[in-house]
Amino acid sequence: MKREKLLKLYKKYGLTQEDVFKHQHYVIITRSGIEKIEAKENVIIAYNCIKSEPNFAVVKATGVLGDRKMETFGSAYKGPTFKEGNTNTWYVAEMAEKRAFSRIVLKLTGFYALGVFGEDESEDFKKQ
Repeated sequence: MKREKLLKLYKKYGLTQEDVFKHQHYVIITRSGIEKIEAKENVIIAYNCIKSEPNFAVVKATGVLGDRKMETFGSAYKGPTFKEGNTNTWYVAEMAEKRAFSRIVLKLTGFYALGVFGEDESEDFKKQ
């Protein structure tokens, strides 16, 4: 059942093998795949910076798709070592925004309900 729903969504948004991959326990959609979904649906997104420091940022994304409106957050922390943070870049505000973007698009379009995540949401989700 879940597989059929995912295949239907992949076809609806024109996703290809380059846009989706399996990572341990999760299905991951690449940044380019999420961009395709957002463009096809014309999701309206507003961002609000909740916190921004040199090594930590939180961004709230509010998204609208038709009559649905949702909010979610993205955060990034550049720790003293990679094991102590959740990103390896000093561009923490930009990373928090990318994570919020991925989450809001996937939530509004039903992918999150099927256990699909965006590759920007975790350094662990990068394609090998």
